[in-house]
Amino acid sequence: MGIGLFGGSFDPIHMGHLRIAEEVREQFSLEAIYFVPAWLQPLKRLATAAGADDRTRMIEMATRDNNYFHTSRAEIRRQGISYTIDTVKLFARTFDEIYFLVGLDAFADIGLWKGFQELFFYANFIVMARPGRTVEGLPDSLKEQVSVVDGTTWKHASGKRIFLHHITQLDISSTRIRELLRSRRSVKYLVPLAVERYIEKKGLYTN
Repeated sequence: MGIGLFGGSFDPIHMGHLRIAEEVREQFSLEAIYFVPAWLQPLKRLATAAGADDRTRMIEMATRDNNYFHTSRAEIRRQGISYTIDTVKLFARTFDEIYFLVGLDAFADIGLWKGFQELFFYANFIVMARPGRTVEGLPDSLKEQVSVVDGTTWKHASGKRIFLHHITQLDISSTRIRELLRSRRSVKYLVPLAVERYIEKKGLYTN
């Protein structure tokens, strides 16, 4: 057993994030999933619409009824650019087995990540793909370092694994939620009720 790390801006967190995390936790028998909101994502370098404290508090509200879900302020406390390698190393001080959750599109650019070759000495990777998406192979930056285990699993030279996991398709995105809110339209059933009420109370995403 191990723990999962789920990073992102979560601006805001929504039902799609929660469903993905639950499916991965169950499929891989993880002890916990830690949601890790970024201060600033390195390949985006765009300011978030909501502040760090608001985004973190919404995650805490969204996950409080799931005993397997936790929120980490590691990247918020660190501020600056949120590099995955720094976060994984931090968690590796406490946990022996780490699984890093990442979308297929983001994983395709892993060769651009800071210290990406070192990452695989600290964490397994769960690459999340939508139904119907096929993966012919791994990014070129990894091909010489991995061997095929089966059609959905690769073994890195470090001994860590890379798993391809198809997730349930939920057509929800934080971008769409922000667009609806700016248009003064409902986001009910796209985000947890507590998050919906928090957004309304704080007047987030309306400008």
